[in-house]
Amino acid sequence: MKYDAIIIGFGKGGKTLAGALARRGENVALVERSEGMYGGTCINVGCIPSKSLVTSAAESASAADGSFEAKAARYAAAVAEKRRVTGFLRGKNYHKLADLPNVTVLLGEGSFVDGTHVLVRGADGSETVLEGGRIFLNTGAAPVVREMPGMAGNPSVYTSETLMDEDRLPRRLVLIGAGYIGMEFASMYRNFGSEVTVLQDGTDFLPREDGDVAAEIRRILEARGVRFMLGAQVQRLEGGKVFYTVGGEYGELEADAVLVATGRRPNTDGLNAAAAGVELTPRGAVKVDERLRATAPGVWAMGDVAGGLQFTYVSLDDYRIVLSQLAGGAERTTAGRTNVPYSVFMDTPLSRVGLTEREARAQGLPIRVLKLPTAAVPKAQVLRKTDGFLKAIVHAETGKLLGAALLCPESYEMINTLKLAMDLGADCAVLRDQIYTHPTMTEAFNDLFSL
Repeated sequence: MKYDAIIIGFGKGGKTLAGALARRGENVALVERSEGMYGGTCINVGCIPSKSLVTSAAESASAADGSFEAKAARYAAAVAEKRRVTGFLRGKNYHKLADLPNVTVLLGEGSFVDGTHVLVRGADGSETVLEGGRIFLNTGAAPVVREMPGMAGNPSVYTSETLMDEDRLPRRLVLIGAGYIGMEFASMYRNFGSEVTVLQDGTDFLPREDGDVAAEIRRILEARGVRFMLGAQVQRLEGGKVFYTVGGEYGELEADAVLVATGRRPNTDGLNAAAAGVELTPRGAVKVDERLRATAPGVWAMGDVAGGLQFTYVSLDDYRIVLSQLAGGAERTTAGRTNVPYSVFMDTPLSRVGLTEREARAQGLPIRVLKLPTAAVPKAQVLRKTDGFLKAIVHAETGKLLGAALLCPESYEMINTLKLAMDLGADCAVLRDQIYTHPTMTEAFNDLFSL
């Protein structure tokens, strides 16, 4: 079967591109290996289910009945609600494309035969060969599970994806890895009522953040009962027992669940990329240029599989970059993508954009560091969530915002205002003098940029 375009992977970039090409009158084949992944990682096993659980966890933490049995019941209900949300969105995403007359959705694993042909192998062993004028890869990424004795086949071991589908609340949860995913889950499961212990092999906590930001995050989580063990080397697992060393001293932990949160890697293993002349990077991503073109002509990659920032909104922007080449007119490139913000949905959430203080000083920039306690913001007092602070890095000579770290409630909404100001080159006086609604967290910028 011949198509104008073949898209492997039903992620944000792929599904959006499929719709755009179909509206242009092109015949599109969209290949997805799992019917549970229509819509991509974010909708099914990433942002949406985790944020559904984060919301339920916050509600559970404030509930009157504090017995573990009551917490476990609330957790089971939260997982059911998560499944409802993801199921609804998955169905909407599927029908949005499958119901179009010139889009064919094929269920199976797609791999290259050569630069213009893709083999789709179904779970039942069926094989279909597709021919495409252009081929787009949007296969996402998967959790990295570091091999260690007792890990393989251990029913007590979970990834971030599988733990969210567990109906039983673990009384004792051990996290291996203290990165952003680990911190989100540590905060969430502590709010649900689990006893949470975090093991990290390194001694620097959240090394990408400024020291004051990382220290405050740790203080907040520890105050809520999360236990940290830095410099811990996990030696082996025996069922729910985790054996580790810290500074040469041996220890062990009993766990009802062990979450391995040690990163994610691009899904390229099954693509047979070499058959099409598609090169991979040392980290296993598809090697692309600034227009997201692979090393084989007529092949592009978008989202996590392209090796960039692993955010669904980056995959969406990748779609814009690819479409700009196909539609004509001004082309976008990854080189033009600046000030990409991110949020970690802990309780208290962290959101950041631009340079850290450490990065700005390393570049020798003249800076002013502005810092406002969250407790000084009226809306934070209303929400009764006063931990954390707002921090901005401002160029001392130009008054331009270089970066910000917001560790406060609703920071994930606020950070977009700062990103827009940076993109527009606005002076910080604009943020200082803006008229904001009251009471809101965003009005904290009046005070932060007056310092």
